[in-house]
Amino acid sequence: MAQINKLKIFNDPIYGFISIPNALIYDLIQHPYFQRLRRISQMGLSYLVYPGANHTRFHHALGCMHLMQKAVDVLRFKEVLISEEEENALYIAILLHDIGHGPFSHAMEKSIVEDVHHEEISLLFMKKLNEEFNGKLSLAIKIFEGDYHRKFMLQLISSQLDMDRMDYLKRDSFYSGVAEGNVNSERLIQMMNVEDDFLVIEEKGIYSVEKFLMSRRLMYWQAYLHKTSLVGELILTRILKRAKELTLKGVVLPSSEPLQFFMQNKIALEAFDTNTLDLFSQLDDFDIISAIKSWQKHEDFILSSLSKMIINRDLLKIKLTSEKVAIEDLNPLKERFAQENNISIADTNYFIFKGKIKNQAYDKEAEPIRILKKDKTVEDVIESSDQLNLKSLSKSVTKYYICFPKQLI
Repeated sequence: MAQINKLKIFNDPIYGFISIPNALIYDLIQHPYFQRLRRISQMGLSYLVYPGANHTRFHHALGCMHLMQKAVDVLRFKEVLISEEEENALYIAILLHDIGHGPFSHAMEKSIVEDVHHEEISLLFMKKLNEEFNGKLSLAIKIFEGDYHRKFMLQLISSQLDMDRMDYLKRDSFYSGVAEGNVNSERLIQMMNVEDDFLVIEEKGIYSVEKFLMSRRLMYWQAYLHKTSLVGELILTRILKRAKELTLKGVVLPSSEPLQFFMQNKIALEAFDTNTLDLFSQLDDFDIISAIKSWQKHEDFILSSLSKMIINRDLLKIKLTSEKVAIEDLNPLKERFAQENNISIADTNYFIFKGKIKNQAYDKEAEPIRILKKDKTVEDVIESSDQLNLKSLSKSVTKYYICFPKQLI
């Protein structure tokens, strides 16, 4: 039998050629769990605003691995010792960091797979793969869980300046066309070093860090928290909640077997056994979209109306404000909508509701981004920066919103 060449390359529109470093990484990429990421969009419903934003989490995971390869090269060049086993573990951990994302992940986490975070599911997938690959993922799991003694390795995977953020900002900016998000990941990686076991950025890279944080803030307002993407996700969450509510009352809704399972059962983390994980691994964006397409014709007014909104991109009206909205302000709208559509006041909560969004580009409470100064001292980027705007980037900005049907204007 001919030997398969596993040292393949991918052509990426952002970085050019991405190489697969070894046969184990190739086998992980080929695994059905990982291939599922081709069917999970990276930016959820943002394509309702930016038609180009149709790239997938598969793209993103490969991009992260590519950046990790660059980071390992740079750190080794600066005489940071990284063994072959550690290098491989870093590639595996970053490749699989998002493997637990469900379809339209944030909407899923708030409706069907309640209270189970995608990172916890990623870990379950990693542990299952570790069994299949005879323990070859053990070190990657240790780093991912923060149990490895070399702290900077976790920071490369999960921190305020990690490979994940560097790739998604650059990639999402590219595909959405929001140029403000384009970060110079190449230069940031070149400026990386390790001091006292912490990841640091050399002082001359401080402006690249400032640009990175500013890009992150702008991408949140312009793309991830764009009001149309936001209202799309809020409607999707309500569709799935309604579908689950009806299913639990015994109404049979057309949907795929895996989706049916999660609508019929309340699954907590401790109940996430091998069978549940297997069913979760069969869920992707197509299950959700095809279900919503058929639910448009359902006799339940709430389910069909909300489903039509997503399929036809005829969404609820959303208004953003800097002032908190009082719940009583929504009552006249609710009464009118209930009367016009012959539904109860309680049911109007699916169509008329309020909430808030937060944007904080740099979190002072979290692990800081450390700057290595020329005299070998290390300080928080906020202290090092001569930019007043960095201090403002660490402030959390809250905006409030109300959503209601357009016909109530």
